[in-house]
Amino acid sequence: MHSYIRPHTHIALRLPSGIVKILEIAPNTTINIGKFGSFAANLLLGRPYYLTFELLEKDDERTKTELRVVPASELHAEALGNDHAAPAESRDDPAPTEGGVEFDIVGDDGEVIMRSNRLTIDDPSRQKLSMEEIEELKKAGTGSGKEIIERIMASHMAIEEKTSFSLAKYTLRKSRKYLKRFTVLPLDVGMLTDYLTEREAYKVMELREDTLGLVSSWANIHCSETSRVLTGEDGISQIGGGRWLVVDDTGGLVVAALAEKMGILYPSEEDDDSGSEGKEEEEEPTSATTSAQPGQIATKTPVLPEGTTAPEETSIKPEDLQNGTTEASSNLPPPDPPQDDLPQPTSNQTLSNAPPNPPRPRRPPRPHIPQMSSPTNTLTLLHSNAQPNLAHLKYFSYDSGNPSTSHPLYTHLKTISWLQILHPSEDATYAEPETISEETLATMKSSKRGNYYRKRRRWERTKSVVDETRRGGFDGLIVASVMAPQTVLRALVPLVRGGGKVVVYSANVEPLVELCDLYSKERRAAFVARQFEKPQNGVKIKREVKEEDSEPNTPLFSSYEDGDEDEDFPVNPTLLLAPSLQTARARHWQVLPGRTHPMMTSRGGAEGYLFTATRVLPVEGKVEARGHFRGKKRKTGEGSAVQV
Repeated sequence: MHSYIRPHTHIALRLPSGIVKILEIAPNTTINIGKFGSFAANLLLGRPYYLTFELLEKDDERTKTELRVVPASELHAEALGNDHAAPAESRDDPAPTEGGVEFDIVGDDGEVIMRSNRLTIDDPSRQKLSMEEIEELKKAGTGSGKEIIERIMASHMAIEEKTSFSLAKYTLRKSRKYLKRFTVLPLDVGMLTDYLTEREAYKVMELREDTLGLVSSWANIHCSETSRVLTGEDGISQIGGGRWLVVDDTGGLVVAALAEKMGILYPSEEDDDSGSEGKEEEEEPTSATTSAQPGQIATKTPVLPEGTTAPEETSIKPEDLQNGTTEASSNLPPPDPPQDDLPQPTSNQTLSNAPPNPPRPRRPPRPHIPQMSSPTNTLTLLHSNAQPNLAHLKYFSYDSGNPSTSHPLYTHLKTISWLQILHPSEDATYAEPETISEETLATMKSSKRGNYYRKRRRWERTKSVVDETRRGGFDGLIVASVMAPQTVLRALVPLVRGGGKVVVYSANVEPLVELCDLYSKERRAAFVARQFEKPQNGVKIKREVKEEDSEPNTPLFSSYEDGDEDEDFPVNPTLLLAPSLQTARARHWQVLPGRTHPMMTSRGGAEGYLFTATRVLPVEGKVEARGHFRGKKRKTGEGSAVQV
C-alpha cells in the first residue's frame, strides 16, 4: 500500500454526509463530487492519504477552485464542540419535583452540569431563514459552507434552549449538509468490503470485513516468499511452498483479501518509478553536453570536484573523423597547437560528409517473465467458466484480461478451471498444438508465426498450472462458493498437504451443518468400521482404489472411483480432523454516557458462517485398534482390585 496518492489508482473519498465515493484518479482530469462541486485531479496527486480537504470556490481572489488542507486542530475542535459555546445552564423557574418529570443534573456547588430538554420545542417557525434564502446563499458559493451554517445558527430563535447534546447534534447535522469537505482514504480490502456490502452485498455473498479476517486467520495466510517447495516420498508430488487453493465466487474479493495478507496485492514502488528513472537517464547526456561552434562536434565535459580547474574544451573536427584519428583516441595526446595554425572552416563549408551522430544506447529490455510462473507464495484460483471472474481486482490496478507484467499477481496468481483439474484430457487448451519445424516457420507470414508462438505459450502455461495443481501439496483450501460444499471438498481435500487448513464460508448455516455431520467422528468411526466388514454374497461394500487406476503423476481425487459413491459417505470423513462451525459479527455501538447501545440503523443481512478443519493423513498398513475394549482388574493388595 502506497503512502501517498499516485496516478491511475483508485481512492476513496469520504464526504461529510458519511458517504464513500470510489473513483480512479488520473492526471489532467476533473473530479466531480456532486453537490459539493468539482476540482482538478492534479491537486491531489502526490499528497498523503488521510488528509481532509476543503473546497474553495472561485471568487475575486481565485480564478479556479482550490483545495485547503483542514488542520487536525480545527477538526478536533469541531468534533468536541468548541466552536460554539455551551448555552447558559440556568433557568428562572425552578425545576418541578413531581414524579415522572425529568430533572437537571446539578453539582455540589449548585452549578447545573446537565439539563433536560423538557422545555425544548422543535418548531420550524423558530428558524427565521426560509428555504429560498438558504438556496440563495448556496448559489452565491461564498466560503466552504461555514457562512451558511453560521447564518442558520444565528437565525434560530430557540438556540439557547437546546442542551449540549441537542446543540451538538444540530450542529453536526448542518455540517454534514452544507460543509464542502472530503477526506481522501486509501482503497484497501476493508474499505472495498464495506463499500460493496452496503451496495451490492449479494454479489459478494454477504461477506464482511470481520469474516474475511477470520478466513485469513484460520487458513494461516501469510507471506511465504522465502519458502521452498518440498518433494513428496513418491518423487512426484510437492509439499508446501506457501501455496493456497481458492474457490472464489465473490468476484475476486476473497482473492484480494488473501493477496493482501501475502504481500502480493499492491504493485511495488520500484516498478512504478522505473519509467521516471529512464526519462532522467535520457536527459542527462543532453545537459552534460557542451556547445560547439559551427563545423565542430561538441563533446561531453566531465564533472570535476570543487577546487580543480576544468581543461580546455576540445572539439572533434569532421576532418579528423574522416581520417579516423582524434586526439581523444590517442593514449599520449600531442601538445595543443596555436589556434592560428589550426585550419578554420569557411562559410561555405558544410558537414554533409561528416557521419551522423551515433544513436543513444537503448535501455536493455526487461527479461521476459512468464505469466503464472512463481513457484512459491501463490494463489491457485478454481473457476467454473472459460475465464475467471476477478472484477473487483480492478480496484487494485490488476486487469485479469490484460494484466500488467509489473503487478505481483501476474506471476503469483494462477487460474484453472474445474474441467482442467478433473478431466484435463477433455480440455482443448491442455492438448499440445502441432509442432512446426524452424524451416517451415521461416517461410510463414509474421502473423501466422505469431499465432503459433502464442498458442505454444498458452499451452505451456496451462499445462504447467494444471500439472502443478494436480500434484497437490497445498498449504490450505479456502472455499467461498454457491456450489454444494461437500462436492467441492470431495475433489479438493486430497490436494491439501497434511496439517493444512480447510476453510469454507457460507452465508447460511444449513450447508455447513450438513458438512460438519459428514466429517463428524461418529461418521468417521462408521466409515472405518465398514472397511473391515466381511463381503456379503461375494461383493465388497467398498472398492479399493489402486494407484494404477488413476492418471499418472497425479494424486487421487477421492476415495471412490467414478460411479462408486455411497449415499452414506459422499466424502471420505478420515481426511479431515476437528471440524467446527462458527460465526462472528462485529456490531457498531454508540458509546455515550447513559446512551450506550447497538446502532439501531445497522445493516441486516445474512450472518455468515465458517467451517474449519485440519487435513490429516490416515495411517495405512499399521496396527489399528478396533472392537470393544474391556478393562482388566489388577490386584493391588489383599481384598482390593483396581479397574483399568
